[in-house]
Amino acid sequence: MHWLLILLLLLALIYLYYQWSKPEQHEHDLDRLSPAGNTDRKVIWLLVDSLMSHVIDQGVNSQELPALSYLIQRGTYKKELVSSFPTMSVTVDSSLLTGTFPDQHRIPGLIWFDQKENRLVNYGTGLHEVISDGLNQTIEDAAIHLNGSHLSKETLTVYEELADQGILSGSVNGMIHRGRSDHILSFPSWLATPTSLPQRLKVKGPDFLSLGAFSNPLQGEVPLSESPTQEFGFKDDYAIETTKYLIQKNRLPDFLFVYLPDLDKLLHKKGSGEAERKGLQKLDQNIQKLLDSFPNWEEALDKVTWVITGDGGQTPIHPSDENPVVRLDQLLHEYEILEAGKQPDDKTELVLAVNERSAYVYSLKRSISLQTLADNLKKDDRIDLIAHPGEGDWIRVLNATRDQEMQFRMGEDWTDPYDQAWELKGNPAALDLSLDREKRRLSYGDFPDALARLSASLNSHPGRFLVVTARPGYELADAPSPTHKGGAGHGSLHRIDSVAPIIISGTDQKPRHWRIVDLKAFILDLMKPSS
Repeated sequence: MHWLLILLLLLALIYLYYQWSKPEQHEHDLDRLSPAGNTDRKVIWLLVDSLMSHVIDQGVNSQELPALSYLIQRGTYKKELVSSFPTMSVTVDSSLLTGTFPDQHRIPGLIWFDQKENRLVNYGTGLHEVISDGLNQTIEDAAIHLNGSHLSKETLTVYEELADQGILSGSVNGMIHRGRSDHILSFPSWLATPTSLPQRLKVKGPDFLSLGAFSNPLQGEVPLSESPTQEFGFKDDYAIETTKYLIQKNRLPDFLFVYLPDLDKLLHKKGSGEAERKGLQKLDQNIQKLLDSFPNWEEALDKVTWVITGDGGQTPIHPSDENPVVRLDQLLHEYEILEAGKQPDDKTELVLAVNERSAYVYSLKRSISLQTLADNLKKDDRIDLIAHPGEGDWIRVLNATRDQEMQFRMGEDWTDPYDQAWELKGNPAALDLSLDREKRRLSYGDFPDALARLSASLNSHPGRFLVVTARPGYELADAPSPTHKGGAGHGSLHRIDSVAPIIISGTDQKPRHWRIVDLKAFILDLMKPSS
């Protein structure tokens, strides 16, 4: 009880200091949002982190999800929207909003090695890893470099393309938010002073940009929970209340992207089960609040096209007594591995960038071949896939679980369900591919769209590196990596991590393919004015 009182006192002091030191914001986003807008219908896109179809199905069947049931009954519901790879939010969101894989948008993962700057980039993994890699650098990467320089300027976001067409757009709590309009992110002095962040940072975004406490265009208009104890507003309630206000005040932009993170946080901690069920019921209640902001639900569908998607799945991680964490630094202990928070020197041989159930393993020495590293890693029966560049433009893949190997590259021999053409060598079962030799067609099994996703990952940034994934039930780690024993994780190429549901209501239009990378084009088509 004594320590609890001290903790509560500290939280109260932090909150009071935060309120005192919070800079005043003078954003003019609402002035840009005319009630009429520039399109016949609005589009609200809710991205629910780690939303999965099996829980939706259970909730619909038990009549616990009235809002989602309503939207499903009056729209299109697909259970296997294929994500990009690695299945980490920042990479997936970049693919969602640019319509490209990481070989074009250039965001390889939540953590990756920047060969040009000779350092690890970390947009915010676990607290221990962030502190180890350097809090100051992580803040810079997430707040400044992610949208400012890392996301390829040659690849336009949906916000940029809509602005070029004179169509208004908005983002609520989306990490990827680059657009054409100027905005100011405001940071309290207690955060800016000990770090390299300025108190006011100029960024580009859509017409309306809400980013938790750091960009709140509704300050003074509506009370929003944005204190440190409420994760600075990066919670579902904040995003829902912001969206409700825009609906009720007739200030919706033509296209609004809303990021909802709470379900993902819940699953990481507690895994699937009753907690996930309760989390989905809370999500449904929040969607009900949005639908209730219209005179009735029918009018909500008359005026708005609703798109609700997950960004990938979550794989249950075995409990501690089943040894679920694969320590890559221990498997590769014979090499000089970069220590957290340091930059490579002449002695450094390997760098590890772990994205939960996948990882990049970088060889900084030409004398250490990628094949040698692969041979070392495959000895652990918790490793699933290992991929790396082969000779020429071939990509080599080892399925360590099945002890099968294959190679692939772009070509004309085999066409997949997404009209992509490939050339194959070796055993296609390594990626669980099925071949129709008469029609020269291939189909995917455990690893959906594996050829394009692996190829894009291996060509997403310069360097000599392997891609490694863990078998279902396991996750990869370096010494400071966050782990989720008995909870859930994602990041891998496996179907469990790689598919998510999508619900589209208010239109008969559909994406060309059911992949996250095809949704930007779908949104742009939705926004075209009717003739």
